[in-house]
Amino acid sequence: MPERMTIEEIAEAAPTGTLEPVVKSIRVRADAAKAFRVFTTEMDSWWPRTHHIGKSPIKRVVVEGRAGGSIYTEQEDGTDCPWGSVLAWEPPLRFVMAWQINPSWQFEPDLSRCSEVEVTFTPVDDGTTLVELVHRGLELHGGGCEKMREMVNSDGGWGTLLGMYAAKAGEP
Repeated sequence: MPERMTIEEIAEAAPTGTLEPVVKSIRVRADAAKAFRVFTTEMDSWWPRTHHIGKSPIKRVVVEGRAGGSIYTEQEDGTDCPWGSVLAWEPPLRFVMAWQINPSWQFEPDLSRCSEVEVTFTPVDDGTTLVELVHRGLELHGGGCEKMREMVNSDGGWGTLLGMYAAKAGEP
């Protein structure tokens, strides 16, 4: 199995021209621990069944809760479809994953050709948590990366997903 690249190695391998990251945020009525848990280990409870790259319908979304863990969907046909890797696991404040989906919406095993999604969970004085998502390094996907950025930033992309997540975690 090839050795995984660090975030720093991925950043150094980035092309000189970079795309603007996709940045989204939402506040949830939950403490940081619950907000983190619902986003990560309970992702199956809010992730839309239409958002997957498997060949059969989703049975379950799995996030292995540790650095180096896999993110995948179990499919109704009995197969598993990987689509991410956990790069940083820092409950309850930070989660980073490699977005291992290429511009053709297929699994990309080479981490040097993958962007990353960082999600931070910041407690607010009123008891809510500010959840900030940054999807960066999209240029690493190569040809088609502009279209991919447009899609994850559009209706049905990260903003919509954060709304679905907040409905499960607790909207203020």
